[in-house]
Amino acid sequence: MDKLRARLDVFWRYIRRVSGDDAYERYLRHHTEVHPHEMPLGRKEFFKREQDRKWSGVRRCC
Repeated sequence: MDKLRARLDVFWRYIRRVSGDDAYERYLRHHTEVHPHEMPLGRKEFFKREQDRKWSGVRRCC
């Protein structure tokens, strides 16, 4: 039973990583390690910045 639970946990973490669901948690980890004296963005501001970053450079017709 423990092996199954461990495999499901690994699978669930993989799904969250691929879908971007864990992006904020990864950002917080990075921010804590690299910028320990700065205040991190809140969840809403983080996702707004990510959306702006992803979609502000789209320049195609279709």
